[in-house]
Amino acid sequence: MPRENDSGFLAAVWHGASDVRLERRQRRPLRSGEVRIAVSYCGICGSDLHEYSNGPHAIPIGKPHRVSGEAAPLVIGHEFSGAVTEAATGVGIAVGTRVAVEPEYRCGSCAACRRGEYNLCVAMGFAGLMGSGGMSEEAVVPAYMLHPLPDSVTDRQAAVLEPAAVALHALRRGRVRAGDTVAVAGAGPIGLLIAQLARIAGARRVVVSDVSETRLAMALDLGATEILNAAGQDLAAVAAGVDVAFEAVGIQSTLDAALASVRKGGRVVFVGLCNGPISLDGFDIVNRELELIASVGYRDIYPDLIGMIASGLFDPSRIVTREIPLANAVTDGLERLRTQSGDVKILINPSAKGDLS
Repeated sequence: MPRENDSGFLAAVWHGASDVRLERRQRRPLRSGEVRIAVSYCGICGSDLHEYSNGPHAIPIGKPHRVSGEAAPLVIGHEFSGAVTEAATGVGIAVGTRVAVEPEYRCGSCAACRRGEYNLCVAMGFAGLMGSGGMSEEAVVPAYMLHPLPDSVTDRQAAVLEPAAVALHALRRGRVRAGDTVAVAGAGPIGLLIAQLARIAGARRVVVSDVSETRLAMALDLGATEILNAAGQDLAAVAAGVDVAFEAVGIQSTLDAALASVRKGGRVVFVGLCNGPISLDGFDIVNRELELIASVGYRDIYPDLIGMIASGLFDPSRIVTREIPLANAVTDGLERLRTQSGDVKILINPSAKGDLS
């Protein structure tokens, strides 16, 4: 149970663009169906970076989110793992259980939720964006978000399950099969994980494009068969006629490259989040009978990923390039990602010592 006179917990709290503050927050009592966890690791996502750089985009301002009941200021971070420290009455999970957090909110009653498509819930959102999340020493989430971890899955691996779930859901939406050829436009965390999972799924050729040589080198290490620097090479020329292309950046140029790279009758999966309108050549899409597929979030993915990691088939933590203390989340995390291009995935370790001066 929370202690009456404790000093609360340290958390990275979003107040506005370029305004994330390390603050001490007071614990609140658990509501029905909730669980409190001590956070082991929290990854910094591109969505966190967008909110920090020029948000709000998804973070609610003024009007609370329908499911979380929260609005800014709130604790950011939606890629996290931890251990249960307290559970509300009737929640059947033991204190001490190590868990991965699947941070999608769901109402449970809309048409999409009733169909089992909870990632399309009318109130869809994420802990760490639409409600307080895991860039913190501890977090409170609905119990339905938790997935117990076997001993063979580390806390570090579990913290990268969220972007891996985005990648595997996209791969399944694109119906990648053994023997397929694949192009991936963008070697950020999602693109790299798509490339890795595509090879595990049996794709015989995976071509990855990006402008970062560091990320392209990692793509090769994760199983890509070919890489190209988009600053000087054309994805459509190198990967011409692939079965499936994934757009994992969210800008016009990479979308154009993905569309141009697929064969007639091929599939293009939109994974990157575009910040504005995009243009499409309707004649070309119809004339080549292309299939355009959108992919958002994930559903029913975590158990399969946990099983893949436990068996040794897949290790999402291979994309991690830096681990930092929570106290340095802004300076060595968000600011570093905003101003430098060397890192792929930065993990925050709340138990590590940092500079709070």
